[in-house]
Amino acid sequence: MVLDKIDKALLSLLQADCKKTTKEYATSLNLSTTAIYERIKRLEREGVITKYVALVDKKKIDRDFTVLCQVKLLQHTKENILRFERQILQLEEISECHHISGDYDYILTLNVSDMEAYREFMVNKLTAIDQIGSTQSSFIINSVKKSTAVFI
Repeated sequence: MVLDKIDKALLSLLQADCKKTTKEYATSLNLSTTAIYERIKRLEREGVITKYVALVDKKKIDRDFTVLCQVKLLQHTKENILRFERQILQLEEISECHHISGDYDYILTLNVSDMEAYREFMVNKLTAIDQIGSTQSSFIINSVKKSTAVFI
């Protein structure tokens, strides 16, 4: 799908705050409410906009200890990869799982309350996955830049 200048501007506005009214976006972009409504519906229909979410302050829910955990599998068979991925999907502490290139096979992002909770997660959940050969963890000290927006 080819995005024009208005689509890109609209997507930027939606990524900044998707709770505004169609009229507010129309005013910002100097278009009619109907035109903006139709553009949003087209972007949704074409799969450019995939969902709308609420971003949660992790500190307020005691999940602000963020861990990046690299995982190396024992074997790289299709069965092991699919089995590992199915098991990871069941772990609610993990917010992201990416199959990556390099020395490790996956990188996981997870949020827990503290180091003790992370140890509990590692001992009782992650190491219970028998496809894992090794892991290496890094802990977020400070986030210099963090955004959910995609540059358009």
